[in-house]
Amino acid sequence: MLSDDIVLILKGKNFGEPSVITVNCPDKTGLGCDLCRIILEFGLRITKGDVSTDGIWCYIVLWVVPHPASLTVSWASLKDRLLSVCPSCAVSYYFNQQSSCSATSPVYMLKFCCLDRKGLLHDVTKVLCELELIIQRVKVMTTPDGRVLDLFFITDSMDLLHTKPRQDDTCEQLHAVLGESCIICELQLAGPEYQTQLGVSSLSPEVAEELFSCELSDKENRSQALSPDLTNLKKASVTVDNSLSPAHTLLQIHCIDQKGLLYDIMRTLKDCNIQIAYGRFSSNNKGLRVVDLFIQQKDGKKIVDVDKQNSLCHRLKVEMLHPLRVIIANRGPDTELLVANPVELSGKGRPRVFYDVTLALKVLGICIFSGEIGRYSTSDRQWEVYRFLLDESCDLQLANSKSRNHIVDRVRRTLMGW
Repeated sequence: MLSDDIVLILKGKNFGEPSVITVNCPDKTGLGCDLCRIILEFGLRITKGDVSTDGIWCYIVLWVVPHPASLTVSWASLKDRLLSVCPSCAVSYYFNQQSSCSATSPVYMLKFCCLDRKGLLHDVTKVLCELELIIQRVKVMTTPDGRVLDLFFITDSMDLLHTKPRQDDTCEQLHAVLGESCIICELQLAGPEYQTQLGVSSLSPEVAEELFSCELSDKENRSQALSPDLTNLKKASVTVDNSLSPAHTLLQIHCIDQKGLLYDIMRTLKDCNIQIAYGRFSSNNKGLRVVDLFIQQKDGKKIVDVDKQNSLCHRLKVEMLHPLRVIIANRGPDTELLVANPVELSGKGRPRVFYDVTLALKVLGICIFSGEIGRYSTSDRQWEVYRFLLDESCDLQLANSKSRNHIVDRVRRTLMGW
């Protein structure tokens, strides 16, 4: 089968019309998650979808729109990335259903120093996203004289960053954004300093409990749904039904629409080793989504154990209600914004989180004094944690609880696409 036939993209003819992505390839557990992750990485929103597989071959159709609508999408690059996660169609696949794993992309360190200004960090992040450079870690520092020194540890989804043209293009586009205030802009392979960025500064027990709790407290329910138009947030439901199919369990999900919803569902099923035989992701209906999935365990059997059913439903509901944790806490005399998202068992974090958080802070007119990305492990999973010390000189009174709630609400809405 030719690679051009594995992934087909039919772009919408008119502005606002969805584009249709069709994937027709050998199946593997977690393929839907991998596809949804790439689509989310390109800033696209899935509005509708159909999945069908016999366990050997799968057929997936997804309707997508750019989010925001003005976003320019490189469809050729998207197709290449989607192809990269589809299992090989070679005959050997049928004897060994493990897709070949490409070598880990090298990590590069981007270092630049310039005069600080509002929205600077987001403008740089936007350039990196448009260049399909994936941010792995960040260290942002502001000096007393108003300069900012930023270290971005990045990988190249196109695997071209080792070439001089790719490096020159990256630096030129960054210079265009930074302007004449740019003092240093360097790009090189990351050395031992990358390993020092893998962890995060210690979190207090109170902050860690609020950030990583698997249950939604009354306080968190209020802080995560401050506005009347989000009252449907509490109406999410996940149910299972074994009566409609002799070989599959029907998983029915009703919840509020949000960016990355299908990715959150698929990554949860992937981490639980659940296989999807057929699925349908309905179009938006009054802000709510309906997802019907016929699923099996890895051994090819239905989920009949009640405890397993309840555990899966509970985990899915938590992931949909609370896929990203957003809180504001005190860090000594400073105000710190923390955002956390669970890391897939494959080690991959959620795409575009840094982009969305810096966008929300730019819209609010809040400067970032320092920032970092790291990993934090709890008893049952690993988390990607984003930490931002906020500049107290902004118009909002950061010590005021109302202002803090406003910041949390804005950041969360941007992350969720509301």
